Amino acid sequence: PHKELIPALVFDETCNCSECFYMKRNTMEKLYLCMKYELPEITIDEELRLKALKPIEAMLDLSKSIK
Repeated sequence: PHKELIPALVFDETCNCSECFYMKRNTMEKLYLCMKYELPEITIDEELRLKALKPIEAMLDLSKSIK
């Protein structure tokens, strides 16, 4: 009840990440349990993993430039 929620930055009208239904389902408890038990395990094809890595790295680079 005493939390301050800070919405994700929006750079254009096509981005709505801070209002995403699926992102709102994440909680600190779920994150804790996931990290503690390393579950659920997700197995994907290596080619797909490499494709998915590109936008993740781009987001991390973007967060560095904002600070």
